[in-house]
Amino acid sequence: MEYRNLGASGLRVPVLSFGAGTFGGSGPLFGAWGNTDAAEARRLIDISLEAGVNFFDTADVYSGGASEEVLGQAIAGRRDAVLISTKIALPMGDGPAEWGTSRSRLICSTDDALKRLRTDYIDLLQLHAFDASTPIEEVLATLDGLIAAGKIRYVGVSNFAGWQLMKSLGIAERHGYPRYVAHQVYYSLAGRDYEWELMPLAADQGVGALVWSPLAWGRLTGKIRRGQPLPEGSRLHQTADYGPPVDDEKLYDIVDVLFEISEETGKTVPQIALNWLIGRPTVSSVIIGARNEEQLRQNFGAVGWSLSKEQVEKLDKASAVTAPYPYFPYRRQEAFARLNPPLV
Repeated sequence: MEYRNLGASGLRVPVLSFGAGTFGGSGPLFGAWGNTDAAEARRLIDISLEAGVNFFDTADVYSGGASEEVLGQAIAGRRDAVLISTKIALPMGDGPAEWGTSRSRLICSTDDALKRLRTDYIDLLQLHAFDASTPIEEVLATLDGLIAAGKIRYVGVSNFAGWQLMKSLGIAERHGYPRYVAHQVYYSLAGRDYEWELMPLAADQGVGALVWSPLAWGRLTGKIRRGQPLPEGSRLHQTADYGPPVDDEKLYDIVDVLFEISEETGKTVPQIALNWLIGRPTVSSVIIGARNEEQLRQNFGAVGWSLSKEQVEKLDKASAVTAPYPYFPYRRQEAFARLNPPLV
């Protein structure tokens, strides 16, 4: 397993990490993902650690805290062998104090997560979304206190816009607060919006990308192809409206190329899609999920080899879309690109 520093921090993470959204799954979204219990979770974690994957990501909203609880049970007795990442900010109830990133909410949510995870500290605490109702200074000062108290070690964000992340980093630098070292983002061959603004920001500011839904909400598994109905077992029947939008025709073009490269390399379609992501700038780790042992082991086959330059170019071409303004001139016109060349 290859390891990389998480952004500009000293925290080293594997290029593949495990997403625990299937743990304790319940409700229309997480129940469709899976409902792994503690015994099954312990087995999946055993396999992960054998492969060198020691980074496990969850969130308080995943099945109303059940994901954290199952993860805590599954890592019992081996806390020092794993890295835990969890996320807070999204609503856990309807009350005024049950959402957001106010000082009281951050402190209470962190304490609640620690109890569910059965641990004294969280390696990486991420804000699941930007809270426009709470001053950034209040958020960062509270996170600084939580670090000083030994409850968390690193901080990051998820699903932030570029200006929200950059403003937060600027305020952190001005006041000496902890800087966000990670941004958990949606990025895949079927969704490359991360590249327009967030990737250059990450490269400039030393923020590592933790990629969620690298297979485009299950669309890049090889089971969805042009002219064929959705497989009966596909979770897209139940969860498509929750996930990122994907243009079907573009998706089919990408999948065609994935199958072509699969024949050339002997690798599976998901392995190729994951390997492409691992090679992208600023990506520290790609978060994979698995409902069973076979699926997990297949995903781990995405590491230890590399796509050829020609294969990467084929995938880039098949998945390319026109960048929105103000980014497209830097992609289309040499004069603009000379001033600010794209990273990819």
